[in-house]
Amino acid sequence: MSLLLVYNLLRGLHILADMAWMAGLLYLPRLFVNHANVVRESEVDGVLKGMESRLYRLIMTPSMAAAWMFGLGLVLVDGSRRLGWSFLLEPWALTKGAGVLFLTGYHVFLGVHVRRFAEGRQSHGDRYWRILNELPFAAAIVMVLAVTTKCSA
Repeated sequence: MSLLLVYNLLRGLHILADMAWMAGLLYLPRLFVNHANVVRESEVDGVLKGMESRLYRLIMTPSMAAAWMFGLGLVLVDGSRRLGWSFLLEPWALTKGAGVLFLTGYHVFLGVHVRRFAEGRQSHGDRYWRILNELPFAAAIVMVLAVTTKCSA
């Protein structure tokens, strides 16, 4: 299998994993917006708890793991075969890395709140979640533009 074929396969799988992960990062806070206004122990509370848990465990976490795995595969191909390891110090690569770390931390943060909602210990209102819902998309904009333009400043 040629290096270009492997690289393009990794890139395609990375994009697909990123899409699934971002969908979850954007949708879960929207569920929290609705859940913040629901009466505890109601039928709707139970439905939202189940939706949040399944989204986080079955879609978001595996997608994040796949995005990391395929992304690290791309780094390995780029570093060892295509660009040399110095590309990791380029501003675009540092921006992408910082964004990935931010999104990973945000993912963990959301997981903490899935548990808090499940335990009935959530104290944030819908406005809080509406504001936080914008963060992953803002990070994605910066990351995608940094990578696609190879910004240098």
